[in-house]
Amino acid sequence: MLTRLKVSGFKNLVDVDVRFAPFTCIAGANGVGKSNLFDAIRFLSAIADRPLIEAALSIRDERGRTSDVRSLFQRVGDEYANEISFEAEMIVPHEGVDDLGQKATASITFLRYSIIILYKDEDNVRSSGTLQILKEELVHINQSEATKHLLFTHKPSWRKSAILGRRTSPFISTGEKEGNRVIELHQDGSKGRPLSRLAASLPRTVLSVANAAESPTVLLARREMQSWRLLQLEPTALRQPSELTAPTKLGMDGANLPATLYSLARFNKEDLENGKLPNEVEAQVYSQIANRLAELIEDVKEVGVDRDDRRELLTLMVTGRDGTSHPARSLSDGTLRFLALAVLASDPEAQGILCLEEPENGIHPERIPAMLKLLQDIATDVNEPLSPDNPLRQVIINTHSPAVVSQVPDDSLLVAELKQTVRFGQRFKRVCFSPLSDTWREKDSSAVSIASRGKLLAYLNPVTSEKLQTDADKYTSSKQNSKHTQYKERRVIDREDVQELLLFPTE
Repeated sequence: MLTRLKVSGFKNLVDVDVRFAPFTCIAGANGVGKSNLFDAIRFLSAIADRPLIEAALSIRDERGRTSDVRSLFQRVGDEYANEISFEAEMIVPHEGVDDLGQKATASITFLRYSIIILYKDEDNVRSSGTLQILKEELVHINQSEATKHLLFTHKPSWRKSAILGRRTSPFISTGEKEGNRVIELHQDGSKGRPLSRLAASLPRTVLSVANAAESPTVLLARREMQSWRLLQLEPTALRQPSELTAPTKLGMDGANLPATLYSLARFNKEDLENGKLPNEVEAQVYSQIANRLAELIEDVKEVGVDRDDRRELLTLMVTGRDGTSHPARSLSDGTLRFLALAVLASDPEAQGILCLEEPENGIHPERIPAMLKLLQDIATDVNEPLSPDNPLRQVIINTHSPAVVSQVPDDSLLVAELKQTVRFGQRFKRVCFSPLSDTWREKDSSAVSIASRGKLLAYLNPVTSEKLQTDADKYTSSKQNSKHTQYKERRVIDREDVQELLLFPTE
């Protein structure tokens, strides 16, 4: 779980300092940099798993291309910054396994990871440059300091179940030996010398190669960062049946939805261990998903997975109240996305961060509250201790929808806006993420600014009366002056019976 992120030099993220709760909504106009914050999270996830260059190339640039690592660095005119810095505070799982299946237990679960990356040009004309680590550190945050770092409202029972262990020394540090910068990996125990690696020659982060034997806490920090993902649920992938041998984890595009649900229903270890019969477990899981889907569309009786042994396929099926069964390929885009999120909410092994862009797409305005409730239910409940039914899970969404902004809890909202900044004689725009006043985020003395009421009004009443009247006058004038153009009937918003419902009528 990511509780705080500082970024500077990454695209238009300069001196960004954002605190996250289990559920966070970021609202902003197109092009201000909402997606850049997601890209920063994805990049941190990628460097925990891949070489630096490969991680950089996995992140799109402003034109959707990934051919130049330079595009990740802040640009002012034709000049690029040379460094990117990240600092992430996070709560990591207490237990996990490494790539060889060896079990690891963290010595402490509240950590701060920081890294500074330098861009270096190369003489080779076929290369776009290299990335070099200037600093990499992983340190602990003591339990006694936890309340200073976790500003969002939560029960002590949740905090005590999430933050475990103790530590007095760093896990990864940066220093110098014989005039060279080195990154040191410290073992969890008190014995053993740290493993030193020359920073200039590292093709990847030290964290990305951690294992259970040398440093289990570093491994679990790596596992946490690897679980940070951007869900881009594509209807085409969601509609596809799954092969019997398909992975049982939902893909980032929504692939393997039938296999994931089928596995949840048939192989729920906790319920089976508690003595429930397989048929009872299966019926309960399908019933939970059906009840959740009924919050979006009323005509739902059952949800299940049809197993075709002859074709070796699993097909997601939704049955209406009239008894008619509909395969996934005939369901609407919004219904499929909602179903995928409902399955994620029921999967205790789905942990980490789920980033979603514009989750309201394909959802009727009246049903957006149901979607938001589902997203908040996916996130960990900070009023209850962590458990298999309340995993360490987090949801971050971005939106520019007034319907979403008006419905989310006020303390979960951050408003993204561009602000002019002058530094070293250069004037440029950077994105700021501002909370609302009178929320827990206002307690943070590092908050750059509080979102203005004017910015908020743009969402709550997105088309002001002045704008409406101006548009109406233009429409009337054009209609009176033109003799050749056919015009449509009056706009819906110009109707007298609609005017009575508007907060700011046009007349």
